[in-house]
Amino acid sequence: MKRFGVLILLAVLLGYTACKQDDPVPVPTPGECDLTGIPYNPQAYVIPKPDSFPAIPIPADNPTTLEGVQLGRMLFYDPILSGDSTQSCSSCHLPAGNFTDNKATSKGIQGINGRRSAMSLLNVAYSTKGFFWDGRAATLEEQVLKPVEDPVEMHNTWVNAMEKLRNHPNYPGYFRQAFGISDCSEMSKEQAARAMAQFIRTLVSSGQSKYDLWRKGQVELTDEELNGYIMFFDRGRDLGYNLPDAQCFHCHGGETFTTNSYFNNGLDSVASLDDFVDKGRGEVTGNRYHNGQFRSPGLRNITLSAPYMHDGRFQTLEQVLAQYSDNGFGVENEDPFIRQIGFPVGNGQYSGLTISQQNDIIAFLHTLTDTVFIHNPLHQNPF
Repeated sequence: MKRFGVLILLAVLLGYTACKQDDPVPVPTPGECDLTGIPYNPQAYVIPKPDSFPAIPIPADNPTTLEGVQLGRMLFYDPILSGDSTQSCSSCHLPAGNFTDNKATSKGIQGINGRRSAMSLLNVAYSTKGFFWDGRAATLEEQVLKPVEDPVEMHNTWVNAMEKLRNHPNYPGYFRQAFGISDCSEMSKEQAARAMAQFIRTLVSSGQSKYDLWRKGQVELTDEELNGYIMFFDRGRDLGYNLPDAQCFHCHGGETFTTNSYFNNGLDSVASLDDFVDKGRGEVTGNRYHNGQFRSPGLRNITLSAPYMHDGRFQTLEQVLAQYSDNGFGVENEDPFIRQIGFPVGNGQYSGLTISQQNDIIAFLHTLTDTVFIHNPLHQNPF
């Protein structure tokens, strides 16, 4: 605990020094693009994480530096990347909403709604099986490039976006400090993507949620929270409690409460696998069996990121638990655990969960709320 607190304090001090907006920023001579007069001395940056979390996967070709994180943070919050300079990445990924926008679907710069809900970016550094709901981007560096050119979202081209950045009074200097370029002409969308990916990888849980403190023996769970924990992880039989299996951890396991895999979680009753309105993972793989499958989101801070599901169809966690308690629709590619929620009642059928049991699981989910992460000054808008 003490060690982690020191790391946070150090990170705050470093971040404040790096991102303070009234510091003088070296700029190239007007009409010229020579950046060699600006020092290039990047400092390695170790992303703070809870001790219980595994090592953060960092690509060999994009090591994390203080200067890269600073540049990525500014690009993330700056609307300059959109076609009309009105919308930034943060427009759909706000800290207060656990880096979502708390909307069923988000509007782009022309007022057009997308078809899917903005996913949370909390702990996305641990995603190793693709990004977006359907996994169409293999890496975070690839993922951050797409919204800029999406006609429904930021509706720009990277050629235009980079031209605006090259003509900006400060960004050439920041690109120099982060990547060692010698001339404005060397600024690239790949560097912008690397910087934004570096910043987004810093969005890691603080380890200060009630659940984390309980595991350290520092607080107690209420009876309702403990019951929810037992059902969430199917530990009733192990611990001697007469509680049903909720089967949650199969899709939402591990420290980040997601396996980052793709599932049909029993949302839609369709006559065949070809009848899903949104085919999800199947659109990417071309595999019919993957139709209707979507990536399981992490559940840390889930209480702050409503509405829920890939299309934001549920406004509350009560609606989510009620849906799961119905044991799906029996579509052939539904995850089998969806059909096994509750107590077995014979003939391969399960009871689902009572309202009280559903509420206990929701009480447990509230213990995953991490307000220290939400208010971390290193994650806020630097402008």
